[in-house]
Formats: sequence, C-alpha cells, structure tokens
Amino acid sequence: MQDSTEPDDRLHVAIVTDAWHPQVNGVVRTLATTGDELQAMGHRVTFITPADFCTVPCPTYPEIRLALLPQRKIARLLDAAAPCAIHIATEGPLGHAARRYCLNRGLPFTTAYHTKFPEYVQARSGIPPEWTYAVMRRFHAPSSGVMVATASLRRELQAHGFSNIRDWTRGVDIELFHPRPSILDLPRPVLMYVGRVAVEKNIGAFLALDRPGTKVVVGDGPQRAELERRFPDVVFTGAKQGEALAAHYASADVFVFPSRTDTFGLVLIEALACGVPVAAYPVPGPLDVIGDSGAGALDEDLGLAVDRALVIDRELARAHALNFTWRRCAEAFVHNLQPFDSELAYTVAA
Repeated sequence: MQDSTEPDDRLHVAIVTDAWHPQVNGVVRTLATTGDELQAMGHRVTFITPADFCTVPCPTYPEIRLALLPQRKIARLLDAAAPCAIHIATEGPLGHAARRYCLNRGLPFTTAYHTKFPEYVQARSGIPPEWTYAVMRRFHAPSSGVMVATASLRRELQAHGFSNIRDWTRGVDIELFHPRPSILDLPRPVLMYVGRVAVEKNIGAFLALDRPGTKVVVGDGPQRAELERRFPDVVFTGAKQGEALAAHYASADVFVFPSRTDTFGLVLIEALACGVPVAAYPVPGPLDVIGDSGAGALDEDLGLAVDRALVIDRELARAHALNFTWRRCAEAFVHNLQPFDSELAYTVAA
C-alpha cells in the first residue's frame, strides 16, 4: 500500500479500548482495521487493551473481560509509550482510567461513541435511558472530539446534550467480502442475520417473521440458547470469521438487520460487499448506510422490507459497498485527533 503520509506528519497514537480480541464485534474490527491502516499510512499505533491487565468477566456477558484496578498500570503504559495523541475508544474501566490519566496531566484526548449503552442498559435492566445518557455525557464532556459513525447518531447525541462531535465513517474489506457461490444447501430464500446474539439486537423480531425459506443466524452471544429453544427451525451456525464469515454472507439472499440500537452496523456493508441486499428498520445505522441507494429496503414492517429486498439486484448492493473504504475511515480518524507535544508533556509530568 502506498505511503501517503509525509514524515513530519507521522503520529504516535495510543488507542485505549475495553473492547478487544477475542471479542468478535464491529468495535473490535473497526479499531483493529483502523490501526492497520494507520500503520500503513506511516503512523505508529500503541493499543492498550484488557490483554494488558488482570480481568474479570462482565456480568451477563462473560466473553467481555473487564480490567481490574487499571489506574496505576495504565499510567505506566502511557508514560512508557509517550504517544503524541491519545484516543479513548470505550467507556469501560480502561476508558475511565485513561480519561483520569489525561485530565490529571492536562493532556487532550479524543473519544468515540460506538455503542448505545443507554438503550442497551434499558433493554437489559429497564433503567431509563436518560439516566445513562447523563453518565455518558459526563464521560465524554472533556473530550477534544467525540467521534461518531453517522449523521443520524450525531443528531441524536446533540439532542441529548453532547457537543464537539466529529464524523468518523467506517469501511469494508472488499477483497475479503465479495460475491461468491453459496456454501449453504438450504431451502431458499436464505434470510440471514450476522452479529452478536443478544437481546439488544432485537433478533426475535426477525426470527418471528412468517416467510418461506430458511432463517440463518451467524454469531454467538448470551441470547443464543434462548432463541434456539424458541425457534427450533432456525439454523444457528455460531460465530464465523475471515473467509468462512464472507462465504456465509455471500450465501444469503437477504441480510436482515433487526437492530434498532446500533450506531452504524458494520455488518451492513460487509453483507452489501458480498452482493447481499439488506432489509432493516428505518432507524439510524440503516438509514445512513442504505439511505436512498436502492441497495436495501427499509420499512417499519420488517417482513415487507424482506419482500422488497429479495428483488434488489445483487450487483447494486456490491456497488454501494464500494463507497466505504478503510483508508477513508483512517484518514478521518487522524483528522479528528488532537495531537500534543509529547516531549514537553511527559517531561513536565516526570
């Protein structure tokens, strides 16, 4: 890949995230792929993740590991790395520790709003979203820029009192995700969901649809066992990655995205890149990704959206996905950063 960055413009970026491998989700894919692109552009990237700490499983979501008492170690790691820009990707224990580190030292930092925690918390516990939004506002308030994936999410956060919001789009690996022959010998049409299997994804709304063919769920999560009991005719494949994931996408006739709470939906453009039209609700994420492109069908009646998506030209879906590139995503990320004089900052701190 051609290096388009002049030497004097190269940055050393520390990205602090509570979401990391072996988690399989859009946040991890976005951060890891952005890191790869940044390095290809000539920048240096240091990731600080739960892998650097003692952790405990997250309640109700054991595959997510939470760092235990990370404050002192995160300070040592950041001091040793001495980056000239700090990005705090998540609002978990590591995010809070990094935020405190930056505020104590007077260092600017950026944050991102990847996950609609207020809506997720409400779905799991019934806690009113505004209570959680107040916590989220406080976390992001000192940020030099709160990065968001879509214009719809920007408007939503502004309506909830957030400020200093910056756009940060997403990309897709078009070499991996592309049309190919089906690997699934199932009654057609194949209607597929890919992603985390959890209550906030509203997967039951998809599986309850009365439509011919076969419904397939690719992914894993805390709601899988319950959904398998409720919908015995649905094919659950478990989580897939790499070529296996791309092959499953390409085997679908329609990609069904029932979530009403995602901030973007990286799986949408991965499906489109495989030539699979999308059926979804007209909510942030699908509205921004699909829009008026004709590459998918959005309707408050998800069944009607599926019916309309089935007749969409697969080449149109693929063509729309080509508008989303990881290089453009990385360039927006760099533009949004707030670099500082690292030599002065860490000399003063010492």
